[in-house]
Amino acid sequence: MSKGPAPFLNIGKRAKDLLYKDYNFDQKFSLTTTSNSGLGLTATGVKIDELFIGDIQTQHKSGKTTVDVKIDSESRVSTTVTVDEALTGLKTSFSFRVPDQKSGKLDLQYLHDHFALNSTIGLTSTPLIELAATIGMNELSAGAEVGFDSTSASVTKYNSGICYNKHDFSAAVLLADKGETLKASYIHTFNETNGATVAAEVTHKLKTKENYFTIGSSHAIDSSTLLKTRFSNGGKVGVLCQHEWRPKSTVSISAEYDPKVVSSPSRFGVAIALKP
Repeated sequence: MSKGPAPFLNIGKRAKDLLYKDYNFDQKFSLTTTSNSGLGLTATGVKIDELFIGDIQTQHKSGKTTVDVKIDSESRVSTTVTVDEALTGLKTSFSFRVPDQKSGKLDLQYLHDHFALNSTIGLTSTPLIELAATIGMNELSAGAEVGFDSTSASVTKYNSGICYNKHDFSAAVLLADKGETLKASYIHTFNETNGATVAAEVTHKLKTKENYFTIGSSHAIDSSTLLKTRFSNGGKVGVLCQHEWRPKSTVSISAEYDPKVVSSPSRFGVAIALKP
């Protein structure tokens, strides 16, 4: 565990990952291979109802530089060049998408023992600029982020939050949506042997006074099988079972029941990830 605070986007991430990560209600397949020269290739396909979309992504690492190129089913090419530790604690990333001439952006991340800074700058004449910062230490940190659109000279977002971390639990509070939404999350690991963990997220809309909550759990059935569950205040129930049938290759089955969707209350998805 690093000494300094995590980036702002990581505030509340541990609970959010348990509650939402890897749940998939479509049919998804991915194949990843890596050569000895450091070249990686990933092919992904997703079937959403009657629509099939896919992409092919290559990644090449050389020293501190990583180049990612992705081609999707609509012939769009996305490229990201990342340089890690160009200076101590600094990570730089440049990305663009063809044929979108306005998609270029520059991302900077600087991690220090007492603060973390992130910035995203659109590479256009009237860029969209986003800045985020956290201060503190690994256990206790507070931060904020702001977005500014120079085209309309308007603030696109401003959020703030505070997080307290220990190796077995984490608690976070976020003021999001330009001060209109208050979120609190908590995650606690009770048994490190089988990874038995519970998490909860509570959302309060300050203007409408609406309240929402989601609770979930995760534990390992055996050394290669993970079971996750979640339940929300609207009666929505979700279950995920992920099995690693060979090293780094998994099959995940997700199911969800939503009583508010009268026409089709149940959803079901399968995701297969192969890494030979």
